[in-house]
Amino acid sequence: MSAAVKYTLGRIGLFVVVVLALWPVDMDIFLKLILALAFSAAASFFLLRGWRDEMAEEMAAAAERRRAEKERLRSALAGDDEPDQADPHREG
Repeated sequence: MSAAVKYTLGRIGLFVVVVLALWPVDMDIFLKLILALAFSAAASFFLLRGWRDEMAEEMAAAAERRRAEKERLRSALAGDDEPDQADPHREG
């Protein structure tokens, strides 16, 4: 399971737990939801740090791969690619 999915499910789970904890409290439902959102966000900052860091590393690695692929394609389009990387089916 990817780190982003784990982190997202963790955030949703924390939100649900806080909503359920606030359910018996006598207040407006919208206020309960807003408080649950605030409390779960604060709790996730501490409780889900490992998953958040793991997700950030995955996102950084994906961005680096995209950047490298983009540079490779740009150099290939500009004709700067090396002969050993050229298309083997192309004559010339």
